[in-house]
Amino acid sequence: MPQGWLDFEQPLAELMERIDELTAIGAKEEVKRLREQVKELKSKLYSNLTPWQQVLLARHPRRPYMLDYIERMVTDFVELHGDRAFADDPAIIAGIGKINETGLAIIGHQKGRDTKEKLYRNFGMPHPEGYRKTLRVMKLAVRFGLPILSLIDTPAAYPGVGAEERGQAEAIARNLREMAILPVPIVVVVCGEGGSGGALAVAVGNRVLMQENALFSVISPEGCASILWRDGSKTKEAAEVLKMTASDLLKFGIIDEVVPEPLGGAHQDWDEAAKLLKRAVMANFRKLALKSAEELVKQRISKLASVGVYTR
Repeated sequence: MPQGWLDFEQPLAELMERIDELTAIGAKEEVKRLREQVKELKSKLYSNLTPWQQVLLARHPRRPYMLDYIERMVTDFVELHGDRAFADDPAIIAGIGKINETGLAIIGHQKGRDTKEKLYRNFGMPHPEGYRKTLRVMKLAVRFGLPILSLIDTPAAYPGVGAEERGQAEAIARNLREMAILPVPIVVVVCGEGGSGGALAVAVGNRVLMQENALFSVISPEGCASILWRDGSKTKEAAEVLKMTASDLLKFGIIDEVVPEPLGGAHQDWDEAAKLLKRAVMANFRKLALKSAEELVKQRISKLASVGVYTR
């Protein structure tokens, strides 16, 4: 497989490799014909993705991360560090910036590209001080009347001993409680992986959006397979039964909107992905700007209470 392509994309990868070879020797007519084949194949390949294939796209190593979106969507961004209690957590980005001259607070997860950065960012898995940092910045947003944008992309909160000793569960629970009653508009976007409490801790919003190939679930397919079947080879089946894709969660009312991606996934065109995301985010903020603080809190709590099915 050529580097950067997924297994199910092999036919497309082979075509693109052939186009590069023909371009190098100046075979323009053949290149034109193959480019038409690429368009047809892309349409066919990406219009009927399985849940597991969407898992692979959500985890794609070239998929844009939070800082990539900030670079393309946000101006005058100032990152704020530390929880004022223990330390800074590089797995969480939090700060103040502007989108289209609208000031807002921005929080979310940041993964790494290479080995060094992945270790520095802890693979996008926050410690409790990361969640306490987000809460500090969100309260700062309330003080200045700024809306809040949360960008989610994490496999989970970090489950290490140190994180547990410093109150991982308490930090997540506190964020859930506090976000529910913040008197400013909150828009949440799941941009990649939305895993378990690690995602939920910054996912309490008036509007919850998901990019087309993102995931949002209580557990990863691998974890689900190991628990339900005690068989790691059942990950594809787990991805199916978890109903973790954007289209499934929209049907269940867990999310409010699916944000389209460039054909083939956000990693195919970062600029276009950011343009589509920015358009969706600002449209939702404009709608929420019409609501009072009391209406925002009431709507957010009502949204949480309506999730799921239960009987007395």
